[in-house]
Amino acid sequence: MSSTTPTPQASLTERRKAETRMEIARAAAGLFVRRGLRATRAEDIAQTAGIAPRTFYRYFATKEEAVAPLYAAGAQRWVEAVRAAPAAVGVAQALEDGVRHTLTPGVGVSASSWEWVRTLLRLAAANPSLRRVWAEVCQDSERMLGEALAERVTRAGAVARDEGDNVAATPELRFAAAVASAAVRTALEGWAEGDGPVEGPGSPAELALRNLAALRSFPFGA
Repeated sequence: MSSTTPTPQASLTERRKAETRMEIARAAAGLFVRRGLRATRAEDIAQTAGIAPRTFYRYFATKEEAVAPLYAAGAQRWVEAVRAAPAAVGVAQALEDGVRHTLTPGVGVSASSWEWVRTLLRLAAANPSLRRVWAEVCQDSERMLGEALAERVTRAGAVARDEGDNVAATPELRFAAAVASAAVRTALEGWAEGDGPVEGPGSPAELALRNLAALRSFPFGA
């Protein structure tokens, strides 16, 4: 009987690939912020990342796709924070605590990096190709969040498992994940459009928490 458990070598290879993807993403983001999207070529990103152009294209099909790992990193931190919240914490509170953990400067992203975030979101709003990358990341984040919510509610025996014995989100939890994801996404996009601060009133965290307040009475376990 074959096993699907990854070997240590396979896990190491995947980790190295993920590290390379993130190095390329950081190089791309730095160039996009300094030069602009139009003035940056895939070859420039490869050179900055210290790799050959052909290596770049093994990881990403276009220069716009190169920043996807950075877009996804914050979403992944939020989902993991929600998943790791103590069982006694309600779902709405876990979502809000996860936002504080992810969007508070110095906890999820350094204060100086938030200006990069602002620029990358503005570029996404102005460029269809980059906007598509951002939208795909948001869609993946919504799916992962739905799974995380289902895992939390399942521990209370409120959600059935699917045929693969994996936690399956109910339509209600998928809706909750969609609303929660939109609450954070619109907060980030609205903040990026202006010159709001990275902390305090008008910051990404404050705007997202204000939006998430709409879910405090949502019947997650129904």
